[in-house]
Amino acid sequence: MLTKTQTTETIGESAYRRIRSDIIFGALAPGQKLRLERISESYGTSIPTLRELLNRMCAEGLIVAEGQRGFEVAPVSAEDFRQVAELRLLLENHALEQSFLAGDLDWEGRVVSAHHKLGVMERRMLEGHRQNQELWKQCDWDFHHSLISACGSDVLLAAHAAAYDRYLRYQMIAVVFRGEIAAREHQALLEAALVRDCRRAQTIMESHIRGCVEHALKEDNAGIFTGPASSLKAAAARSKPDADRKSKPRSGKAAGSKAKA
Repeated sequence: MLTKTQTTETIGESAYRRIRSDIIFGALAPGQKLRLERISESYGTSIPTLRELLNRMCAEGLIVAEGQRGFEVAPVSAEDFRQVAELRLLLENHALEQSFLAGDLDWEGRVVSAHHKLGVMERRMLEGHRQNQELWKQCDWDFHHSLISACGSDVLLAAHAAAYDRYLRYQMIAVVFRGEIAAREHQALLEAALVRDCRRAQTIMESHIRGCVEHALKEDNAGIFTGPASSLKAAAARSKPDADRKSKPRSGKAAGSKAKA
């Protein structure tokens, strides 16, 4: 997820994190035109710097450049969601295998700690306390990242973090919450990790990620998969861009730095 704030963070990096966060969490809606003057003022950065940041996010698949017409937030579709999910699954299951082989006692401690925090947030969500969904997703990211954190490859972790953020964007704008099903899968992943049962963990992960996609497409709570027009309308209706909004921390390394399936 979005990177944790650095003590010497530049204005450009701060703007990058905030814009990226607003795209992932739906404050900037799919298909929304990004007027440079307005965005520059809202996020407190110069237009030349803003162009660099938006081009950087184009490479991440979060923004689309329209030649002379400028930039817009990347659209969403059922097919793209499936492709993003499969990319995340491919990277995460490969990293799981490497991490389970190399993980030591400290790694186990990270996994157990992250799962405990996620479990607390999931119980709160199931009880109807859903005001802090960003913290819930942060805890989800922390758990999934902890599972693969011993894989030994910074390149793999960065690639996974980037794919995870694109996947998370769909979860947030599609209003995905699978409740007890996801909580049980997280518990099963923890148990598989502690006994180093990689094959079982990979099977659970397949069900975890693909099940989330199918749930989102079937329920379509936000109406984003019924066509481009309704997708933009539904997302924009729920989005309230706020230039003063603080960006949440990320714990991974996606695109220069990253919860729940």
